Amino acid sequence: MALGWEKAAKEAREKRLNEARTREILSEILGSVNGGEGLRVFTVEDWFDHFVKQKQKSQADKTALRHEQMMTEFVAFLGHRASLNIATVTSKDIAGFRNHRESLGLAPSTLNGDVTILSAAFNAALRQGHIRVNPCAEIEDIKDKVTARKETFTAEQVAALVRSADNDDWRGLIFVGFYCGQRLGDCANLQWKQINLAAEIKTVRFQQGKTGEDVVIVVHPVLEKFLTGLRKQRKVVPLTAQSDEAYVFPSLAQRNISPLSKHFRLKIMERAGIKQRVIRKRDESGSGRSVNALTFHSLRHTFNSILANAGIAEETRMALTGHTTREMNQRYTHRELEVFRAAIGMLPGVAED
Repeated sequence: MALGWEKAAKEAREKRLNEARTREILSEILGSVNGGEGLRVFTVEDWFDHFVKQKQKSQADKTALRHEQMMTEFVAFLGHRASLNIATVTSKDIAGFRNHRESLGLAPSTLNGDVTILSAAFNAALRQGHIRVNPCAEIEDIKDKVTARKETFTAEQVAALVRSADNDDWRGLIFVGFYCGQRLGDCANLQWKQINLAAEIKTVRFQQGKTGEDVVIVVHPVLEKFLTGLRKQRKVVPLTAQSDEAYVFPSLAQRNISPLSKHFRLKIMERAGIKQRVIRKRDESGSGRSVNALTFHSLRHTFNSILANAGIAEETRMALTGHTTREMNQRYTHRELEVFRAAIGMLPGVAED
């Protein structure tokens, strides 16, 4: 032990002793008197790998994937420094990473979410004694300087979008976006097994990306008519084990979201005669990205806004959109579905022609 402290004193005189090196020396000392078992020292890369594996056990797949993506991008940003002790990461590194992500044109809400995810990993390291402070604690949220907000579609515009769609897959995608209020990726990857048209109250079940919880939407009569016709047309009636796994919109499923969103915005909206408005422009250097007032995601805003204007309670709207932090029931009673059916009934009918 004395030799270990002597080594630490020597490195301190040479101005080479920092917090990470101190932990290593303490680990060596502990190992020499504890049968070779020293302090467990994590590199940035090792700790994030350990943290992600824990999230995969405790969180929904999509949530764990989001954590894994963020850890991977931060490790790539650090470069060779990712092989250093987790305690070497500073608030300057976090700020630099966020600035790098901001230069890619990501929205303030996304950037703040990035820091929240990183902070969770560092908080876990803090609780276990691997770091002394959380480097994310000093990072303040970025405020969105854009005062203009996303807009919603009118029922007439939604009808025009359906008429201007390329094919049945796109028509169905727009119907599902409008009548179910879910995100583009969840709508595009919808499978027949998620749709129940046989029950008295027809439903579509989505898995909420952020929480992994089920969101059940009662099928609007217009959507029911379209899905029933599509299922007969594609000969998936009656459902079988094989057709059950089939995608409802196969030409759009399992594709990158960005091209789908771009096609909707630049092709279908243009054919429908819907004018676009830019609410955030690229900066003068050309970096970043523009933000438009109307996108496919606006169908989700439209869904929520129509229900709100119709006087549907916030609690019901939150259950239908998945905007909730409370644990939702795995199964819904007939009474609960009746409430949902009344809410969905407030949405206007949109004819295909």
